Amino acid sequence: MVELLGGSDVRALAEELGVVPTKKLGQNFVTDPNTIRRIVAAAKLKGNETVVEIGPGLGSLTLGLLEEAKTVIAVEIDQKMAQAIEKTVSKRAKDKDFRLVTADAMKVTELPLAPDALVANLPYNISVPVLLHFLETFPSIQSGLVLVQAEVAHRLAATPGSKVYGVPSAKLAWYADSNLAGNVGRSIFWPVPNVDSALVYFTKRVTPLGDEALRLKTFAVIDEAFSQRRKTLRQALANWAGSPALAEQCLVAAGIDPSKRGEALNINDFVAIAKAADAI
Repeated sequence: MVELLGGSDVRALAEELGVVPTKKLGQNFVTDPNTIRRIVAAAKLKGNETVVEIGPGLGSLTLGLLEEAKTVIAVEIDQKMAQAIEKTVSKRAKDKDFRLVTADAMKVTELPLAPDALVANLPYNISVPVLLHFLETFPSIQSGLVLVQAEVAHRLAATPGSKVYGVPSAKLAWYADSNLAGNVGRSIFWPVPNVDSALVYFTKRVTPLGDEALRLKTFAVIDEAFSQRRKTLRQALANWAGSPALAEQCLVAAGIDPSKRGEALNINDFVAIAKAADAI
């Protein structure tokens, strides 16, 4: 068992480093060991994975992951906390395989090892972009669990027809199937956020929906379909297709009713529209 960080440990480390959590970096540190173990359990690790963690902060979740995973690669942008987490791991989990990458997660294109899983308490301000960036950049990722703002979690895991189904839902669905995996109370964070948090678990699609070129075309359709979500697809996709008439032609070719709205389509429908555009 790894000795996890408690609330007093987190605050003492922050004081020692002169670290003040900032809203700019979306920093809210988990201070409850029981919650850490619940998060790690929800990630369904088998023990042989290389896990990439984004924004480890002072190392609360990192230590919990090292207790279960074969290897943990932590990506931390803050130099001061990057140095601190190395000391924390060497003190509390010195026999574990830990790798540190000090970089902006949105710009990372290489890691020391190919990750099998992604588990992270994602900064609220970049949670969706950084998740999609890692899924695009590291196709070896087969599953993952992210702790995000509850509103974002519901959007990520939403299905067609839901009021919160939109761009994040559809783009995550390109890569994986996802579902909500539980709520996390505000009181276990320091500082206490003014929003609720929730977990989203995802598993990679066994068969990819297409290559990179098709992904880019499909994402363009998704962006347009939800940019004016109250409009019918015939109107919402007019600029993308060139005109309402061309949009309708493309939709009909894809087997989609032009009077539908984007929120009614699943990822396979968006892929069909992207493919139909090439055929017209």
